[in-house]
This record gives sequence, C-alpha cells and structure tokens, in this order.
Amino acid sequence: MRTMHTQANTQTRTLRNVIDSGADLLDDKAAAAVLDVSPGTLSVWRSTGRYALPFLKIGRKVRYRRSDLQAWMDSRTRESGATA
Repeated sequence: MRTMHTQANTQTRTLRNVIDSGADLLDDKAAAAVLDVSPGTLSVWRSTGRYALPFLKIGRKVRYRRSDLQAWMDSRTRESGATA
C-alpha cells in the first residue's frame, strides 16, 4: 500500500515538473525576441547547425526553453574583443 502511495506521489511530482517546464517553453517568435534576432535567423541556425542552440521538436512545432536561451547567451559572454 505504501509503495503505491509513494509511486503516485512520484508520478504527480514528475507531471508537475513537466507542466511547470511547459510554461518555460517559447515558440520561435518569442525566442527570437529574447535573442533580438528574427525568427528566420533562428530557422537558419537550426537547419545549418551554425550555433549549438538547444531546441525541442514537439510534432512539427519547434520550442525553446527560456533557461537554454539564457545559458546559451551566458556562454557567449566576452570580456574582451577577442573572438576566441
């Protein structure tokens, strides 16, 4: 009995995490706005692999996690004019 109760709690927490993270998903227009680029630029980056910008495919839809966009921008932060 206790195992079933614990299993149900785990499933509820997992479902809650999925629902909560869904609020963090952005479509290409919203992601482009965050990055200050056009949705077309994001499409080119995805198709060419020019930048390692993580995205999700959900059916035919493309979604970006806000946290992934922030991490990607953080990784591109430079303290000098060097392009290294």
